[in-house]
Amino acid sequence: MTKRFRDWALLSFVAFMVFCPMAKAQDRRIVAEPVAPHTVCDRPVPSGTNDTARLQDAIDHCPAGAAVYLGRGQYFSGPLGMKSGVTLWIGRGATLVAMAEPALYDKGRRHCGRIAGKGDGCRPFISFSKTRGGGIYGDGTIDGQGGAAMAGSTETWWQLARRAQTESGNQNAPRLIQIDQAQDITFYGVTLRNAPNFHVVMNRVEGATFWGLTIDAPAEARNTDGIDPGASQDVTITRSFIRTGDDNVAIKAGDNGPSRHISIVDNYFGWGHGMSIGSEVNSGASDILVRDLTLDGTTFGLRIKSDVSRGGLVERVTYENVCLRGNRWPIAFDTKYNPHARGFSIPVYRRIALRHVRGDNGTLLMRGVDGKHALDVTLEDVRFAESATWRLENANVTADHSAVSPPLPGRAGERGPGGWEQCAKAFRN
Repeated sequence: MTKRFRDWALLSFVAFMVFCPMAKAQDRRIVAEPVAPHTVCDRPVPSGTNDTARLQDAIDHCPAGAAVYLGRGQYFSGPLGMKSGVTLWIGRGATLVAMAEPALYDKGRRHCGRIAGKGDGCRPFISFSKTRGGGIYGDGTIDGQGGAAMAGSTETWWQLARRAQTESGNQNAPRLIQIDQAQDITFYGVTLRNAPNFHVVMNRVEGATFWGLTIDAPAEARNTDGIDPGASQDVTITRSFIRTGDDNVAIKAGDNGPSRHISIVDNYFGWGHGMSIGSEVNSGASDILVRDLTLDGTTFGLRIKSDVSRGGLVERVTYENVCLRGNRWPIAFDTKYNPHARGFSIPVYRRIALRHVRGDNGTLLMRGVDGKHALDVTLEDVRFAESATWRLENANVTADHSAVSPPLPGRAGERGPGGWEQCAKAFRN
């Protein structure tokens, strides 16, 4: 199924290029397709039990520039820490399995696998901390086992997350991959699936490439974001297939610093909560390019979300050549993400541009805080079905109204064919 989706997405991207030239990417690096390391330092053999010690030892003793290669089979492991310059190469037919044992991930407070007032009681499955270079490569799979029963319990990580939601608490579940204060990280080709919590989270990363990934989790798996760049810059996510139970991609900029110079190009998003910026943007998010993106069945499509408790400046964001289908909110630029929020961190969205965006039904929301902090959005060739509805509050929208459908409130315009038919005929089946 994944290959089929990718083939469809590729055809839609080709169709896009007929009516829109390439735009300059916002990642300031020159990004090329990654290549495999020339040297393999170790080839651990799966034991069928707990391989954590032998995998960590192989990583620790591998020289920079080389790779630890996992061949066919299942490797069961607890948390692993990566080393600068070392690549974890997961070969075709290999699966690295995160053991569903909360005690392995616990930070010492015995909160992992439980509901508590805070949700940071677990170590991630794979961590990159203050590393430079290296990454994860290969045609194999990393399986977080989010749907497996935790050791000593009949409850899965995902069930814990749902129960935490009903009990107004925080689940303590491990993220699949955490990248902190790192530089020049590369992920290529690998499949990430069934994370107990977020799949990939970045914090203060400078230079990261994600090329040709498959990220897959059930639509009902709570808090299983795909890739979350936070306080990071010069990031490219490209040619990837992502479907999750939460944000497919979420760019964040909380207290740790701004996020900027990010390119999301040539990707296909299945179910999930869409292409998001926020909700924490108090340090600012800017210089973001989203180009050649298909969002098929995501709840939200293009989304910027924040509120007065965590708002900030979001600017110079360009969405270009985007196909949307089956979205409840194809566009949702909302400064009142939590309408009950209190605070003085005002969200301001400006210099937001949509070019050559096509979709079908749903609500097209643009809502600013007030008249003094109105959204600043430009539309160029933005077309949805006649049944789609605009909802504008405190939004200054600049557009050639003959090239926007349905017409903006109070404006006359063309009611041409539904946008989806124009941009993604390849998706008919």
